[in-house]
Amino acid sequence: MKTITWLSPQDAPEWFPPTEQALEEPAGLLAAGGDLSPERLLAAYRRGIFPWYSPGQPVLWWSPDPRAVLFPEEFHCSRSLARTLRTKRFALSLDRDFAAVIDGCAAPRAASPGTWITSDMRAAYLELHRLGVAHSIEVWRAGALVGGLYGVRLGGVFFGESMFSRERDASKAALAHLVTVCRRNSLVVIDCQLPSQHLASLGSRTIPRTQFQALLREHVATAAPALVAP
Repeated sequence: MKTITWLSPQDAPEWFPPTEQALEEPAGLLAAGGDLSPERLLAAYRRGIFPWYSPGQPVLWWSPDPRAVLFPEEFHCSRSLARTLRTKRFALSLDRDFAAVIDGCAAPRAASPGTWITSDMRAAYLELHRLGVAHSIEVWRAGALVGGLYGVRLGGVFFGESMFSRERDASKAALAHLVTVCRRNSLVVIDCQLPSQHLASLGSRTIPRTQFQALLREHVATAAPALVAP
């Protein structure tokens, strides 16, 4: 019988249990505890593991099977989204205001008044951004931030974390710009973590965890020059 593994802050940051030990209920839960140091976070991403927990909980580490991914060449740009992008209603940028994007993602929403982006999570990803591995896409209209997304880039993989939208199509425009960034920089896959109808409508699909980890073994170790904006 599978049981959750508890991590200690004193454990070596690169140590995690094998992802095959992840629970079936709740699906993908692998471990709890530890910390959000850059070393532990990057070790987790390299293995296809990510943190996701609510305020008051210990850090929870997940490796779901199957895994939702978006291959840039499979991105589906609907006619309405293409029309929105052609009108230049939005201005799009890369790493212009990471802090504002993560705060936008953490803000309460009508369907979900709480947030899993705790103050510790915010601080951890701001540090990853300072180290050059966490990136943001910003969507602007009339000088105001109306949408965006952020995540972690390791080699040829972008691990998406969260997105937000304050106007119709803003988060879709952010993803479209991320796809352009990935193509410009030869990134091969965007990790979407868990499936959703919204992401599926944009071209994401699920693959077995073993296939996802094979992609990581092949592409995460690739040398990663700085991202170049389109």
